[in-house]
Parts: sequence; structure tokens; C-alpha cells
Amino acid sequence: MSDDDKKDPKSPDHEELRKSLEGIFGKMSKTGFSFPGMTPAGSSQEEEDPFETEVAEKDDIFEFDYLPRDIKAHLDRFVISQDDAKKALAIAVCDHYNHVKSLKAQDDDAQPLEIQKQNVMVVGPTGVGKTYLIKHIAELVGVPFVKADATKFSETGYVGGDVDDLVRELVAKADGDVSLAEYGIIYIDEIDKLASTGGGMGRDVSGRGVQTTLLKLMEETEVALRNPNDMRGQMAAMMEMQQGKKSKETINTRHILFIVSGAFSGLEKIVRKRSAASQIGFTAESKEPEMDNELFKHVTSQDYIDFGFEAEFIGRIPVRVVCEHLQAPDLEAILKYSEGSLLRQYEREFEAYGIDVIFKDEGIKRISEMAAEEKTGARGLMTVGEQILRDFKYELPGTSVNELIVDADLIDNRETHLEKFRELGQELVVEKARQEVEAFVRDFKDKHNVIVTLEDDAVALIVEKAGAQARSVLQVARQLFRDYQFGLKLVQKNTGQKEFHLPASAVIDPDAFLSEMVVKSYKDQAQEKKSE
Repeated sequence: MSDDDKKDPKSPDHEELRKSLEGIFGKMSKTGFSFPGMTPAGSSQEEEDPFETEVAEKDDIFEFDYLPRDIKAHLDRFVISQDDAKKALAIAVCDHYNHVKSLKAQDDDAQPLEIQKQNVMVVGPTGVGKTYLIKHIAELVGVPFVKADATKFSETGYVGGDVDDLVRELVAKADGDVSLAEYGIIYIDEIDKLASTGGGMGRDVSGRGVQTTLLKLMEETEVALRNPNDMRGQMAAMMEMQQGKKSKETINTRHILFIVSGAFSGLEKIVRKRSAASQIGFTAESKEPEMDNELFKHVTSQDYIDFGFEAEFIGRIPVRVVCEHLQAPDLEAILKYSEGSLLRQYEREFEAYGIDVIFKDEGIKRISEMAAEEKTGARGLMTVGEQILRDFKYELPGTSVNELIVDADLIDNRETHLEKFRELGQELVVEKARQEVEAFVRDFKDKHNVIVTLEDDAVALIVEKAGAQARSVLQVARQLFRDYQFGLKLVQKNTGQKEFHLPASAVIDPDAFLSEMVVKSYKDQAQEKKSE
């Protein structure tokens, strides 16, 4: 008996087990890497595991040679205003990655350099461009970028594992390249929601818990490459151990730049309460000041602590900048000069319907003024734009209108302009319908040697029926008059009539109209014979 015959049929061998696990878990990967020992369809066994310990030197993967002015010039293309914030961010990013280069270039025998990470806090209301700034910095530098909202973590209590997933997500964004991921940027918005006091902001337990977890990440720690609660990751680790393969198991956060942001509503009240009105330049009768660059100069670390943050957490974020509220001129400049202008989006949307939309300067200014009243920053531009253009997007496509000029008069008198477009559109639709009717007339003459014409009111009714039935005018005309050749030839034989005009009544009730014509033709024929 052979060895194969002695095998227990209930005990699968290693190869069978591997194939079974591949079938179960092979499609579960969300981070762009495959299980060690598993060969995805269409790939070869020679493909390398991106987590193998033999990783290229970081200097070969990532180089940084930008100046602060280079970064600001790049941001100026996409974000209007916020000059102070752009300068501060550009300097912080340059300092951070230049420190990384210094550490990498340091001789192993030299005394270690003591360099504090340049983590950044951005204060500013919604819609002023905070996320846009960080996203375009990451794109320019060429590092993976991950964004998350702090509320995602504060809603579920102690969620340190979830916070660690931000670091793991950098690996996914780097296509499995752990070395590149260790240079990435993690951006956490709405960080003010983690405040444990601050006038009732956030939840005490979860807020402090997430702050504590972030403390370790923002300085330097090792994050497990695979979530210990992830069955897929644990199964992959087991298979690695079984095959004796070694892979990189952690991600170091030493060189990851953390940027946090939030509106910090109420921080200005803390600053005002702490500082005498005369020191900041406000009188007792003045209204509550908004957080602008002038007031922000007086914000201290203690103010953030009073707002509800742990002292250790604030200490890990040495660079702090403010994005100011956007006024109408800022919004106008965004529409005119930003490479990501909303106007380009509307132009593409109307172009899809064959319509050229032209925004006049006066129209852009009016949109900006209306958006400023929304108090939601640049997001107000989308709100206002949709309010203004929604009905035009609905009414104009499908008509022969090929140009829409957006000026102040159109914005302030939308209904008047819409009614004009409806009338023009109807005229153009009728004209298009008449072309289809003429095709029906030619076809009817060629097939049956009978000449028919349709009056304007008949064409209008056919257009209405075509719209209600979602069919073409030609299809509806053929359906309405599909048997007319028989009746019209009888009329022609009885009266000698060569051309027939079809009014609206022929469309309303084709059979009744034709029957009446045939009956009348017989009466006329009889009357004629009697008169002879």
C-alpha cells in the first residue's frame, strides 16, 4: 500500500488547507496586500510580499527638497486667502521633513539628535479650506495621506485600536509600502470634539481615552501592522509562522506628521475671560470677538487645557495656526482663481447636456455675497449654486437651448428667466417636432401615395403625447394614423381630393375624425350625382 493510500481522507494536507484558506480569506483584504503563501489569480509565485523584511532604504523611497515658499506657492493654486495659515503650515512641513533627513543622515556612532516633532493644530470654522490645505500638501510632498474625524472615535468609548487603524490605513494608501507609510500625514478633523470639558464639549471618558492613545502615536511608538482583533490578520500571521517566513510586523510613527483641526467654538470666550479687554483691544461694549489672527495671538496652551484638553496632549502639538472666516471677496476669488473652482464643475455638468454656461463677473459677485450669508465658508458656494441653477438644470436639458449666461439679473430674477427659457424651449421643441412630422408626411406619401399635412395645433398635441409616453414624435404620429391610408383613399376616390389637412381633432380622436371624413365623402358623392 502506498503512502497516499495510508492518508486519512478526513485530514487535509497542507496544500489543501492553504487552498481552502485562500478561498475563504483571499478576497477580504482591504489594505492592498495578499496573504503570505497565497497566490492571487493572475500573479506568480515570484511576487514579493510587501511586508518582507528586506525593504529598500528609505532615502531611496522618499526625498524632500522643498522650500516653504514652494509649498505656499502650490497651495495658492488651490486655496484662496489664509496666507498666514499657509505660511505656517509650509514652514512646519519643511521643518518636519528636514528633521527627518537630518536623523537619517546622522552617523550611527554620533550622539542622537533631540528633535521635537512639528505636529500641527489648525483652528478655524467649517468650509475655510483646512482639509484642502493638508490634502494638497501631502500630494505635493508625495506621501500617503489619511483623514478622519475625531467624532468617529469619541462615539464608541475606548477605541485605541481604531485610532491605531489610522496608521495602518497609511500602509493601504502607500500600496503596502510600510517604509513610505512611515513618512505619511495623518489629519484628524473636529479634534475639539475630544475636549473633556470646555463648556460641555465631548465625552469625558472617550475624549480622554482617545487623547491618551493619540499621545503615543504623535510622538513615537510601534503600531502592529495587523489589528489584533482582525481575524484575517491573525490567520495570515499563523500561516507565516507555519511557513517560517519573517515579515515586518510593526509601523513606526516617529516620522509620521500629525495635523489636527477643529472649529474650537467657545475658545475665544476663554481667551477673552482670561485676558483684560484692554489688552486684546476690545471694549466692554463690543460684541463677542471671532477667532481671527489678532485674537489668536493671545491664545495660550492653558486656554486649550481650560477648553478640555490634557496638558500632555497639547504639548505634543507645538505648531498652531488659524484659518479665518471667509468673506464675500474671498469667496469671489475662490470662484475666479482657484484651480478647484466650483464654476468648472458647473461648466462640465451643463456641457454634458450640450449647454455652454457662462458666468459673468457680476453673477460671480452675487453668488459670493449670497454664499457669505450662509456662514459655512466655501461650502456655502455649493449651497447657493444649487439653489440658483437647479431649475435650469432641470428645464434646459433636452431642449435646443445651447447657452446659459449667469449674471446678476438671472440670479435675482430666476423665475422670469426660467419662464422665457420654457417658452423658447417649447418653440424649439415644436420646431424639432415639426421636422419629425415632415418625416412622417414624406414616409406616408412614399408608402401610400397620399399627401397629408398637420396643422400647428395638431403638432403641439403630438408633442405633448410624445412627452407623456416617453416616445418620439415620429413614433406617436405613426401610431395615431396607422390605418389612415385606407380611409383617406376612400375619400380620395369619392371626392378626388388630393391633399388632406389634419387638425388637433384628428389627434384627439383619430378614428372619429377619419370616420366623419369618410361619411361626409359619401354624402358629397351622392349629392353630386343627384345634382347631375
